[in-house]
Order: sequence, then C-alpha cells, then structure tokens
Amino acid sequence: MRVLILYAVAAVLASAQPGDADRAYTALRARDYDVAVPAFLAAIQAAPTRADIRKDLAYTLLKIGEPTLAREQFREALRLDPADATAALEYAFLCYETQQQAEARRVFDRLRRTGNATAERAFHNIDDPLASGIARWQRAIVLGSDNFSGHFELATLAEQRDELALAATHFEVAWRLLADRRTVLVDLGRVWLAMGRTPDATSALLAASRGGEARAAEMAREFLPSRYPFVGEFRQALALDPANHQLRRELGFLLLRMGRDSEAEPEFRILTQNAPEDLLSATQLGFLLYARGEKLAAMPLFDRVLSGKDDDLANRVRAVLRLPQVVRPHAAAQSIDAKIMAERSFKAGYMKDALKYLEAAHESDPGDFDIMRKLAWTNNILRRDAMAFRWFDLARRSPDPTIAADAELGFHSLHAAAQRFRTTAWLFPIFSTRWHDLFGYGQVKTEVNLGFPVRPYVSLRFVGDTRGAIGTTSPLYLSESSFIFAVGAATQPWHGITAWGEAGSAITYLKGHVSPDYRAGLSTARGLHREGSAWFADASMDALYISRFNHDFLLYTQSRAGYNAGPLQLHWNGNATIDAKRQDWANFVETGPGVRLPLARSTYLTFNLLRGAYLVGNPSRRATFNDFRAGWWYAFTK
Repeated sequence: MRVLILYAVAAVLASAQPGDADRAYTALRARDYDVAVPAFLAAIQAAPTRADIRKDLAYTLLKIGEPTLAREQFREALRLDPADATAALEYAFLCYETQQQAEARRVFDRLRRTGNATAERAFHNIDDPLASGIARWQRAIVLGSDNFSGHFELATLAEQRDELALAATHFEVAWRLLADRRTVLVDLGRVWLAMGRTPDATSALLAASRGGEARAAEMAREFLPSRYPFVGEFRQALALDPANHQLRRELGFLLLRMGRDSEAEPEFRILTQNAPEDLLSATQLGFLLYARGEKLAAMPLFDRVLSGKDDDLANRVRAVLRLPQVVRPHAAAQSIDAKIMAERSFKAGYMKDALKYLEAAHESDPGDFDIMRKLAWTNNILRRDAMAFRWFDLARRSPDPTIAADAELGFHSLHAAAQRFRTTAWLFPIFSTRWHDLFGYGQVKTEVNLGFPVRPYVSLRFVGDTRGAIGTTSPLYLSESSFIFAVGAATQPWHGITAWGEAGSAITYLKGHVSPDYRAGLSTARGLHREGSAWFADASMDALYISRFNHDFLLYTQSRAGYNAGPLQLHWNGNATIDAKRQDWANFVETGPGVRLPLARSTYLTFNLLRGAYLVGNPSRRATFNDFRAGWWYAFTK
C-alpha cells in the first residue's frame, strides 16, 4: 500500500521539480525511503533512458520489501543496457524468488555463456533438479505410471526448462486422460503460444473458455484476443475437444445468425445424439427440419422437448404445431426462463450475465427465496458484499430449511463486513496441573469499519491467575496479572492471514503499577474437513511481538486432528512455541490427546492431557513435563 501511494506522489512530482535524482540519492543516504522512491520515479520520467537510476530504484524497493516491483525495474534497466551483467543477475535472482523460474533459468543460461561463474552455479541450481525430475517422470511413465499426475508433472517441469515441445505433448496427454481438468487446456494453450503455434493455442484456449469450468474460462480469456472468435477457430477447437457441447452449440447458433443453416444443422444433430438433455439444441434442430417439410423427422425431437421440464421451449414447440399452450402465470414462466439462463451463465463463468438474469427473475417472482439466495452468492463472488449481505438477510427468512441455513451462513460471514461497529468478547479460564494454578485470559474489543482494508479498534485484555505467582512458579507469559487497555488496528484477512498492532498501558491488579504495552502480530488458521466425513484437522499459527517480554518475538503453532463423535470431539494435539531470544520457558513442544465438549453456541469445555519437552536447557528444571489442562471457552460477537 505504501508503494502505491509513493507511485501516486511520483506522478505529481514527475518533471515538475529540478534535481529529482539528487533528491533521491540524498534521501537514500538518509534512509528516508518514503522520499527516495517518489524522487527516483520522477527522475526516471525526466530521463527514461538512464538505466543506472532504475537500478538504484530497484535496490531501494528491495530495502522496503517490494521484490516484484524491484524485479520490474531491473528488467527495464537490462532492456536499456543489455550488457549490464549485474542488473541481469539481480533480475534473474528476483525472477527466481518471485516464482518466475523459467525466466530466471533463461537469463542465467545467457550469462553463464559469457563465463559468469555466479550465473553458472545459479543455472545448475535451477536446471539440474528440473532435468532429474524430467528424467524421473519419463522413466515412471515408461514403467507404467501412465496417469494424469505423471504426464502433468512432466509437462510442468518441461515448461520450466523451456522444453516446450515435450511440455505440449504431455499437457495434451494429461488433459485427454482427465478431460474435466480444463485448466490443463489453458496450460497447453499457453505453451503453444510460446512455441508460436498461435492457431493451435487459440483452439485450446477457446475450448477451455467454453467448457463449463469457471476458473478455466477466466484463465483462458486472459490469453484470447478481445474480438469474437471466427467460425474456423470454433471448428479447430472442436477438432481438439469434440465433446465440448457448449462450444458446439455456440457454433451452431453463430452459423444460424450468419444464414448458414446447412452448416449449422450437422452441429445440432451431433448435440441431439451426444447430449440428449440439451433441449435447446433439440428444439432448434426440430425447427430446421420442420421448416423444410420434414415433419416426421422433427416430431421425435419435438416429443423430447414436450416431455421435458423446460416449459418455455415446450410452448414454442406447441406454437409451431398449433397446439394449446400450457397456461401458466406469465411472471413465473419468465422467472423460470431467467433462472435457467442465470444457471447457464454461472456455469460458463459469466458472473455479470448471471447477475443480470437473476435480477430479472426476482422482478418476475419476488417471492422466490432460492433466487434471493443465488443473488446473494453471485454478488458475493463479484465482491459486491453490501448487496450480498442484503440478499442473504432476505433469503434466510425462507420457509425451506436448506435455503434458510445456507443463507444464514452467508449472512453471518458478511455480518462483520456490513457493520460500522463490531464488538467481540472472549473468555478462557483454564486450570493446569503443571503449574497447579487457574489462569484466566480474556478480551473485549470494539472495531470500526471505515470501508478500508485496515480497521482501528479499542481493546481491553485480561491476563491473570489465582495465585499471582509471577516469576516464581510460572513465567510472565502465562500470567501478566494485568488489565491491558490499548488502541490498535487490524487488517482484513488476506488469504487467511491477519496482521494487527496496538499500543496501550498495562495495569497490574496486584500493585496497581502502570507500564506501557506495545504488541503486534500476524495470525493465520487453516482447516481440513471433507463434507460428509466426521474426520477433521486444523492448525493455527501466530507470530507475536510484545514489548513487556523484553521486546521479544514469539512464534507459536497449535494443531489438532481427530474425529467428531456426535457432540463430542476427540482429537490429538500438536503444539510448539519458539522465541527470538531463546528464553528457556518460551521454547518447547507438546503433544497428546484431547476432548472438546460443546455446551452451547460459542461455548465449550476442553480437556487435554499433554506430554511436553523444552527445547532450551535449564539445569533448574526437568527437560520434560506432563500437563492436564481443563478449560472453558466462551465468546460472542455483537
């Protein structure tokens, strides 16, 4: 975020003030990077052909933790001065660090041919594992591991090693072995593009964009031209993927719009034979046959449509045959048709089209709670969370328990995002036989939603125990015997990771002493639970800085795996804690069985029997310990 702001400032300053380069280097010597970066950018706009300024900007960006932006500056410096071996090495190393191994290998390969020893070593560090991996997978395939994984892994390694023909061959084999993985078609198209086989690449990408897998369709459209495909491109894509019914149907209707009915008819014939559930294609083929007088040939197709569930298509057939229409409320018929079109758009990955059809369906039938639920999820996918929240709120009032439960889940997931103020509170008293003490932990926090990725908050924490035995039988981290008042800010979760920081004061309830308290951290959590299975696994990790721990950094992780036996959860624990200062109390591992018993929503009892070992020696205590812990967790959000 800071770099984006600096870029914006640079756009204002560019070419507006003299001596931008001088200002940049002065700020750089003073380590004032917030001034140096915009000044470098302004200097680049004033002198775009100076490679040295781009290099120095790249090194500055590395100092503030922006390797991707630094990589792009080294790339431009190398473009301006191809003979600069230093820029080439820096660019190659940053390509490798930012997951562009193939590009890194190419640059190292070029440099090593000039006698550069560093490039030679770096090249082999990348190339040798790739070469051995390719050879290993080739042997496995020859010996009988002729499966999707073998061909896909071989193709992936071959692409990274620039063996594009080998990569294309095995991406194609992998896709034919598992045609449902349409993202492999995107991989194949990308490799064919790199090989200069543009028509073949277009056919693969076009097939992926119409295959019904939303993620593959989005990926494919990034490589396809912005124009609409030509008939010949449709035909070549069907030659590669003849079972792609959506692609064939789109070609058929394209030919009809062009007045080429005789060419469209074979496509609809193939669809009616290979996709009998495609009533739209059956209707269209029937109309073509009926129009040229082949009524007997059209009737089986019409019968298929009349016995199907698409009332709109059936009424179109009845109109052609001059049969009585099935009388239904107009709004309901229109709603059903819009729902069908929304479903088709959703499956094809056209989320904005799906939203348009769902809104039309809701206007036709405002009482359909299923449409409300789909409107909620579609808005959520499109990141229109405020609208999604409103639709979830309506849909959760459905008399259908399935729709109501699903909408309730979405409503609570977005509830925090929609609130201006949110207060959370939790309390966790726990008894430990290891310390023979009852500890209490809790927090009340109110955060403010200002519409930004970072939310400010005020907080009151409590960390204490019944014995108040700080520094004797228990270390400080177990019981600070304090109420901690603080103000802080926390980020919205990004890929499951949350960052936070706060500043405040800790007041000990034993002596009333007040001391400053600064804390910051990163936290993440992951869970694994297959639907329909009682087995589960989850893990959390926290990195934490606390000024009162002698400015220490701690890292601790907690993981569980087990089985949900009705209301009772049986699990096995695995916990670890380490710190930067290597304090003996803060470095240990522990494991053992546990039980969790829910009492009510957000309330449960925990019982854990743990065996632990210290990672840092201390002659005053044993290296291992046993601990039975019983706790009660309670939390609420308002």
